[in-house]
Amino acid sequence: MSDKSKKQETVLLLSNSRIGVFGFRKELVQRLVKEGYRVVVSFTNGPFGEGETESKECGCEFIETVIDRRGTNPFKDLKLVKQYKDLLYKVKPDYVFAYTVKPDIYAGMACKKAGIKFYPNITGLGKGLTEGKLVSTVLKSLYRKGIKKSECVFFQNDSDKKFFDDNKIGYNKCRVLPGSGVNLEKFKPLPYPDDKKVIFTYVARVMKAKGIEEFFEAAAYLKKKHDNCEFQICGYCEEDYKEKIKEYADKGIVVYHGLVKDIMEYEKMSHCIVMPSFHPEGVSNVLLEGAACARPLITTDWTGCRDAVNDGISGYLVEPRNSKDLIEKMEKFLSLSNEERKQMGLAGREFVEKKFDRNIIVQAYLDEIRS
Repeated sequence: MSDKSKKQETVLLLSNSRIGVFGFRKELVQRLVKEGYRVVVSFTNGPFGEGETESKECGCEFIETVIDRRGTNPFKDLKLVKQYKDLLYKVKPDYVFAYTVKPDIYAGMACKKAGIKFYPNITGLGKGLTEGKLVSTVLKSLYRKGIKKSECVFFQNDSDKKFFDDNKIGYNKCRVLPGSGVNLEKFKPLPYPDDKKVIFTYVARVMKAKGIEEFFEAAAYLKKKHDNCEFQICGYCEEDYKEKIKEYADKGIVVYHGLVKDIMEYEKMSHCIVMPSFHPEGVSNVLLEGAACARPLITTDWTGCRDAVNDGISGYLVEPRNSKDLIEKMEKFLSLSNEERKQMGLAGREFVEKKFDRNIIVQAYLDEIRS
């Protein structure tokens, strides 16, 4: 890009929401702009934020693509192919990076037809691929069409790559990256709070597969037994849990903050980040951010969750869908001294520094473009 006579190349980034681009890949956008690329981002405005202002701040362009994130009708979703074809015609990108299931599939189809270099990112398998025989069969077929001609498929863990290989979802080339990484400059170690009250904070979308029911059960049990702990919830209510949250909040069992803009404000007061997920994760960004802030983690022995924890050193792993095991690990955490909890958090920070620096991911994308 240093040759001034060379045509400025365009990179198009696609996701289903603002968080998929600016939440986890803002550093990539900024680096591409700095390197002299024209950058265009496209996603659906909604509860996770809008694109216009942040795009201007980053020096890139924003064009909205309307995606039904929760829709499971692939025939209805095929309309996305036309949206992406129109977008490609308008933007004329040299490279397209896609994140999350629907952009991976339908933008892949559009790029294949247009002959544009395409880089899908498998940010987790999602419920569709892993639950429900018919939907899973259709999605596998669509993935085969969407990523077949891609330049490189990026996986976030070895388990997801194995799933694609075992199900004969073919591709030309792939790389396994350490999730989306974490910005170690932004998420810095926070001073550890005192032990007057031990605060467990659930940070995730409020939905069954993210373990909210297990968290409710653990909070109700431990609140009765221990008077020195508090249970907070930070996350968008993705499923119909509003009444249950209100019930538990009215009883003083939980404190609900909703979708928060700056999670570090809540991590600052937290002693432990809890996410009992059994959702098909890539590598959980929530857990990486918590560990980067030097907070111990309690999460499941599950793909994309276990990757972020050094069990017994930087946190505890629990059996998925097992509230009893979750309670036992939370009580084990309560039995530690505050200094032991603090050291556990610092071990988590050291762990992510070694394995999950976001600069590794940004460089991998640039290497693929340059190659």
